[in-house]
Amino acid sequence: MAKQKQTDDQPNKYDKIFRENIEAALPGIVERVLGLHIVSSEELPDDIQHTKERRPDVLKKVTDDAGRTYVLHIEFQVANEMDMAYRMADYSVMLQWKYRLDVKQYVIFLGRGKSRMPQAIDTENFKFRYNLLALSAINYKTFLKSDKPEEKILAILANFEEDGPVLAIKNIVNDIKAFAEGDFAEDRYFKQLRVLVQIRNLEEQFSDAMETISKYFKEEKDPFYKRGQVKGRLEGIEENTIQTAIKMKENGLDINLIANITGLSIEEIEKL
Repeated sequence: MAKQKQTDDQPNKYDKIFRENIEAALPGIVERVLGLHIVSSEELPDDIQHTKERRPDVLKKVTDDAGRTYVLHIEFQVANEMDMAYRMADYSVMLQWKYRLDVKQYVIFLGRGKSRMPQAIDTENFKFRYNLLALSAINYKTFLKSDKPEEKILAILANFEEDGPVLAIKNIVNDIKAFAEGDFAEDRYFKQLRVLVQIRNLEEQFSDAMETISKYFKEEKDPFYKRGQVKGRLEGIEENTIQTAIKMKENGLDINLIANITGLSIEEIEKL
């Protein structure tokens, strides 16, 4: 998976999320994103050693519904890599050498907009091409059709179309919450979502969706708090006061009563 130049550990966070979720999300990705109909799958070792070592993001020996058996190789790419065609060709040759099977390769681009990565090598003595897909071209509701939160999370990297970011984000959060099994799993998925949203620079839109998701993330630096006025008003307020107000609000207490007890303004309470 590509390393995007942000903070030193940020790319590793993206990579970690996909490695944690890939087994659960892969069947839906293969069917809904790649358009493949696989009937059987066998794990292959992900370290390919000849003169050097490579670690693909996804590597499977699969058989499709037409009876064709081949190696399925998938890479997730956050940033454009101008040498991607050479990298994928390197993988392809090593995989064919090792397994003596056809190799079907896909790069799934996770970044914003259209990928600019070259897909082919075309010289007199060598011709090669891999498949390039962008999640930003897929309707986000495609991923919400899944019953697996690991796949639903990918909706944050897809196309929101007519819904726009704020409504789409609310739909994604509510869908993940409905299918997460227990508070621990729910917290894990929302922490992953908090990391992935940075790939698309949607922090401000997440702030606008605060009424739905702010109760899951309370740290001052999280993108779910309003910038400017609301942020200023929250500064200096003790965390236990905020937590008390949240619990009161969740238990249905009148906002005016909460304001009298906690000393928070009605507007601040409405934003929690």
